Amino acid sequence: MKLNNGIEIPQIGVGTWTLRGETARKNVRLALEAGFRHIDTAQGYENEAEVGQGIADSGIARKEIFLTTKVATNIMREGKKSVSQSIDESLAKLNTEYIDLLLIHWPVKDCVKDTWEVMEEYVRNHKVRSIGVSNFNRHHLDDLLDYAAIRPVINQIEVHPFMTQEENIAYNHQLGIQVEAWGPFGQGDIDVVGNPLLQSLAKKYDKTASQIVLRWIVQRQLITIPRAKPNHFKENLEIMTFALTDEDMEAINSLNQNLRSNKLNDPETFPW
Repeated sequence: MKLNNGIEIPQIGVGTWTLRGETARKNVRLALEAGFRHIDTAQGYENEAEVGQGIADSGIARKEIFLTTKVATNIMREGKKSVSQSIDESLAKLNTEYIDLLLIHWPVKDCVKDTWEVMEEYVRNHKVRSIGVSNFNRHHLDDLLDYAAIRPVINQIEVHPFMTQEENIAYNHQLGIQVEAWGPFGQGDIDVVGNPLLQSLAKKYDKTASQIVLRWIVQRQLITIPRAKPNHFKENLEIMTFALTDEDMEAINSLNQNLRSNKLNDPETFPW
């Protein structure tokens, strides 16, 4: 999928949230060996070094991999110098000369402008190829675009069948900003894949409910980065081999409840 700066991003990748230590390193290596070329991490995940080691272990050329990380909220609050230092630290931990995509992890009040200006400088210095945001609502984007010299290429937001985000996605696309879905299967107490409709569609297409969800996402022209165990890597990649009917897409859309997997993850009230 093409970003607004002309750079291509694989439509499906692998998320690394909650992965630590040797598990993170191994999963990244196995994901790349399985055929993935898009890896997502963050400063706040505390696994950048292991992600970098997994990439090195895979033997896959760095230029073939699309690598994302995110500036942590606590760093944003400390000002421009800390943001710059944190990006340098991410480059070192990831053992890379450049980051393909650097995101603001959350729209921390009164901290976005300074952080964005630092990120723009790293694009100009060719240490970051693309910059974007995560968990931004419409007014957050409007505020950013008032001063941004470089338009964000992506907004990474929570999207799953119980939270379809149709209006937010439409507005991002109107602005030329791609949307990347995190948490496609829900988290915590939300059981997306156990939903009866998704289970019935899985039987209809001879796929798993997880594959139905991921296919629903990519057919909406979204990017997604599901976490997965190694035994599901092949399954996730196979979503490009079938298509859902328009009627089935609408049926999944009808499951929407505007239900966040964690009520604390509302960008309007988040406490981070």
